[in-house]
Amino acid sequence: MSRPTPLSGFPEWLPAGRVVEQHVLATLQRTFELHGFAGIETRAVEPLDQLLRKGETSKEVYVLRRLQEETPWTGAADAVDAPRSPDDRQLGLHFDLTVPFARYVLENAGHLAFPFKRYQMQKVWRGERPQDGRFREFVQADIDVVGAGDLPYHYEVEIPLVIAEALGALADVGMPPVRILVNNRKVAEGFYRGLGLDDVDGVLRSIDKLDKVGPEAVADLLVAEAGATRDQAAACLELASISGTDAGVVDEVRTLAARHGVVSDLLETGLAELGALVTAAAERAPGVVVADLKIARGLDYYTGSVYETLMVGHEQLGSVASGGRYDTLASDGANTYPGVGLSIGVSRLVSRLLGADLVRASRPVPSAVVVAVAGEDTRAVSDRVAATLRSRGIPVEVAPTAAKFGKQIRYADRRGVPFVWFPGTPASTGADGTPVEATADQVKDIRSGVQAEADAATWEPPAEDRWPRVVAAG
Repeated sequence: MSRPTPLSGFPEWLPAGRVVEQHVLATLQRTFELHGFAGIETRAVEPLDQLLRKGETSKEVYVLRRLQEETPWTGAADAVDAPRSPDDRQLGLHFDLTVPFARYVLENAGHLAFPFKRYQMQKVWRGERPQDGRFREFVQADIDVVGAGDLPYHYEVEIPLVIAEALGALADVGMPPVRILVNNRKVAEGFYRGLGLDDVDGVLRSIDKLDKVGPEAVADLLVAEAGATRDQAAACLELASISGTDAGVVDEVRTLAARHGVVSDLLETGLAELGALVTAAAERAPGVVVADLKIARGLDYYTGSVYETLMVGHEQLGSVASGGRYDTLASDGANTYPGVGLSIGVSRLVSRLLGADLVRASRPVPSAVVVAVAGEDTRAVSDRVAATLRSRGIPVEVAPTAAKFGKQIRYADRRGVPFVWFPGTPASTGADGTPVEATADQVKDIRSGVQAEADAATWEPPAEDRWPRVVAAG
């Protein structure tokens, strides 16, 4: 078989990188659960019409042609997911976890207690050009709170603060500080409509490109695609330039609105909400949450607060966590389940932590000990030692061959395993009839060279050596 060619956009970490990824996921899970979020997992595929019903995402979806061709409609009562018509057979891989979660809520509403707080950590697939931090297959970690009929605003304050805490919990292993940029769609929509612009979604899509193409190009887009005049485009860009870490941003927006003759109840509602968010954040996470009026989020389903998260010093990577408030995404016509959530791009985050040498794993394998084998005829002795250590929660492997002990030590060293265990020998009689005394087991720290007697029933490795750890590099 010839050497395979790697597929761009499908990250595969080496074992040490996988240790880092698992540490990130475990830290996020622990923080989410501390705040009462329950874990769920949804299927990888969704009906294509559901994936495409909100936002311009058709180019992002991978369609599963073979699966839909081979899933006939049987008419069976329990065949819930079987297609009923050719149109129903259109299935695609989910490109995020929010749309599948909305479907999950609708299907299981009778079994859920609202407000329902969930976290979800899964792979997603997105058809975009691979580049730094952007993949076609990647892991996301989401948290959302969904209500039945209504959802209090304070959850829009809670969600970004939970994400700030979760990412902050990684600081001791080299995670840079983050800035969560927040805006409110009601502020944007109220201001744009007050200017006389009706294509609010078009304006938002244009403003969402500000960091990528710059203000002049965005002004041109606003005129060409959103129907704005040059003066209206300039006012939109003025709004987008406002930012701050306290409620002073609210006064700046009101001053700008007064200057352009904008009067809007929706704008005032949004400003009150945005002010409450930055005020609470300034107290609970000073300097982490920043009001930034250019944050738009391109997807149509956001209706209130919107969030983007940047790693300080790595802003060029783009947002590592984003989301917002949505009021109608989960609705069956009779009932509506408004929600708010944030999604962390775990693969993007891990790629930067590894690529910039910000973190490292203390070792790439779980084993804390390699049990040496004196000879193949005594391998059972080494296996018994390993079993005793494992029964006490110590990860162990047995040397693959009964080579010279120096070679077995080098085997452990190459794998980053800190300890080598040498089983003792029982009392015996020599060939000349002379009694040979038993020897005790010994364990060697191959980093320091220190070797000492040990008993597999009581010996403990140092706590920091029991399992691989993720530490700041350098």
